[in-house]
Amino acid sequence: MFNDTAMKLGSNSSCIREIFEFGLRQKAVVGAENVYDYSLGNPSIPAPPEVADAIRDILATEDSIQVHGYTSAVGYDGVRKAVAEDLTERSGMTIRPENLFFTCGAAPALMAVLRALHIDSETEIIAIAPFFPEYRPFTQSSGSRLVVVEADTEAFQIDLDGVEKVITGHTQAVIINSPNNPSGVVYTAETLKKLAAILTKKSQEVGHPIYIISDEPYRELVYGGVEVPFIPTIYPNTVICYSYSKSLGLPGERVGYVCVPDCAAQSAELYTCVKGAARMDTHTCAPGLIQRVIARCAKLRPDLRSYDENHTLLYEALTSYGYECAKPDGAFYLFVKAPGGDAKAFSERAKKENLLVVPSDDFGVKGYFRLSYCVSNDMIRRSLPAFQKLIETK
Repeated sequence: MFNDTAMKLGSNSSCIREIFEFGLRQKAVVGAENVYDYSLGNPSIPAPPEVADAIRDILATEDSIQVHGYTSAVGYDGVRKAVAEDLTERSGMTIRPENLFFTCGAAPALMAVLRALHIDSETEIIAIAPFFPEYRPFTQSSGSRLVVVEADTEAFQIDLDGVEKVITGHTQAVIINSPNNPSGVVYTAETLKKLAAILTKKSQEVGHPIYIISDEPYRELVYGGVEVPFIPTIYPNTVICYSYSKSLGLPGERVGYVCVPDCAAQSAELYTCVKGAARMDTHTCAPGLIQRVIARCAKLRPDLRSYDENHTLLYEALTSYGYECAKPDGAFYLFVKAPGGDAKAFSERAKKENLLVVPSDDFGVKGYFRLSYCVSNDMIRRSLPAFQKLIETK
């Protein structure tokens, strides 16, 4: 009667959501101030004031029918032009408005690219652990198979030998996510150049281009002067999926884009396929008002001071207690080695202290837990005794 895969996904919430929902119930019992919820990556800094200013001005001065009507399926002309100019200025590579396809966030952008690259049931997409858990259902929904490369748990860069070993004639793309969710690590230019060399060589061997799908919702969230490389300048066969959920604090507005640069192999055909795939998934016409806002705010960057304070406080406190974790350069996550080695067991112990952490199993790695530090600095300070107690009583 019903689709079996959809039934399984609908019946089993993600681990992150389950922990978040547990937190909501627990807050009703013990009080919100006594629950330390690090589960959800929901931005905690407000959107820049320019966003609200743009909304008010657009509603006051522009034609309501145009503002609230359908845009072109590929996106409002003004936003494509503004974002193309910004990307060109930042990267030194010419990005044209025609390279951009606007979507309702990064997830539909990824889905459109995955569908566009799906050839048959043997198509393979490579993911580098640790990775965003939804890559699994996204790839499955596209009809392809997700092939996982195990994590480099020393530095949480990319296991390059592992990538080379799993590439076959069915490999269409490698998904990378930098700054990374869940580790917060930024892939270095050196790592990316080595990956590019491998993919160039293997593309020649298998007889077709192997693309990088660069999932970049955290691109602007970096600390300490760290730079995020613009990957098409390193590996031309790169497609970018982007969202304004994190950079401008607009997760509820659902706006992002696919960028297929001219340097990518068969770029015109791939762009056409992305458009068609978006039609298949009914993800055309991102919200018109917010597209117009982005057109005015394309060059804005987030104020990261509170995230930077949080990540420094939490990293320094936990490592002083004896926890081990890679130092994050971006996003708003810490990826911490679970005392005792069992992440799920540690997460259950932490719940007893009303401390909500996400075990790493769904991220493709065992033995770690993720902390989302997009929370109040005060909550972090209040939670520290619980972290200390848990490692002292392991």
